[in-house]
Amino acid sequence: MKAEVKNTEVKNAWIFDLDGVLVFTDRYHYLAWKEMADSMGIYFDEEINNRLRGVSRRDSLEIILERYEGAPLSEEKKEELMEQKNNIYRGYLETMTPSDVAEEVRSTLKTLRKRGDLLAIGSSSKNTKLILEKVNLTDAFDAISDGTNITKSKPDPEVFLKAAEFLNVSPEICTVIEDAPSGIRAAKAAGMRAVGIGEAAGFEETDCPIDHFEEILTL
Repeated sequence: MKAEVKNTEVKNAWIFDLDGVLVFTDRYHYLAWKEMADSMGIYFDEEINNRLRGVSRRDSLEIILERYEGAPLSEEKKEELMEQKNNIYRGYLETMTPSDVAEEVRSTLKTLRKRGDLLAIGSSSKNTKLILEKVNLTDAFDAISDGTNITKSKPDPEVFLKAAEFLNVSPEICTVIEDAPSGIRAAKAAGMRAVGIGEAAGFEETDCPIDHFEEILTL
């Protein structure tokens, strides 16, 4: 079988995390996980919630269950708890509108596209496509790699390597925009440049820290 030839005409490819970079759904995640935890009598606060950033739903549940003191839970029960959380979370997502995306973000993405760069999403969320649809950003990207096509969550590089594969480009021309240390580690493991915004801007492994999204245009 002949190997696929990478697209060598594109000079830059950008891979964006979703939550905390393009949109801000952290509060929705927190409220949904807390409601689930409260139903099980498990202590949960915002400090614990911070450990869940960039982490898969399954791994997030396991972190929350560190405080669980009841009888051992079956795999079926864990699946039920994850589904419970996701249903609550999706209810919040349904309230999102295009106004939840800053104009700075939209204009920056448009400028990158005009330059001829490729754009992709690299998110562990299985709700990525729903969010993009609600905020009218789906057409802004050439590829979407999310929780529906990966088996390992960040800091494993799988989600970013898949994004590069979907774009048909080599990892070395990709720049990842992340707000979480686990995402920065995943980008570095993928052999990509890692740009940090928010919490990730101060992370020691970040290649390029930025304070505002539009600073991407000057990199």
